[in-house]
Amino acid sequence: MNTSKVTKYESPLRAEQAQATRERILAGVRTMFEQDPDSALEFDELAAVSGVNRRTIFRHFPTKEVLLEAFWGSINASLGVRFWPESEEDLTRLPPDLFASLDGIEGVVRASHASGAGRQMRLQANAERQAAFRASLAAVTKNLDAERSRQLEAVVQLLFSATAWQTMKDYWGLAGEDAGKATAWAISALLDAARREGRDSKGKSDE
Repeated sequence: MNTSKVTKYESPLRAEQAQATRERILAGVRTMFEQDPDSALEFDELAAVSGVNRRTIFRHFPTKEVLLEAFWGSINASLGVRFWPESEEDLTRLPPDLFASLDGIEGVVRASHASGAGRQMRLQANAERQAAFRASLAAVTKNLDAERSRQLEAVVQLLFSATAWQTMKDYWGLAGEDAGKATAWAISALLDAARREGRDSKGKSDE
């Protein structure tokens, strides 16, 4: 008996329309955050702001958690540069470009730091963030004790963050690229100091 295989046809136009709708929804989320960082992000309000009806929003994003995850993912992707390091070299190479890109989305970055939703997003990604910095610093921390290693990882992560960008911008008037260069210099100095401390500690243990 012959059986025919039914293939589902995906319309390119429909896919483009769906993507355009997603982008309108996410743009609406951005507008809401910039206007009110502590917005409860009600779907009725989002429908009014984005011009997309509530039912369609739910079809694309079934829950608020899914919506926020997609939103922060789109914001990170829009930077055009990785927000976390993948190597020791990244720790000093990436900050100028990364901080310059933050200037272009200043409103939403500030909103994310002022809102409960933004804090929740950052905490949800904390394990992954810590792992990235720990791996990038592994060659430097291998000769340090556990306490000093943790201190170095924490301080480098702070310098390599939107918090540092915002602080240098607000209190010192540094534009993103300049703030990134200052961060790269500070991290380089810290790494040099940590290497010296590690060599001294290793030398003493070998005596």
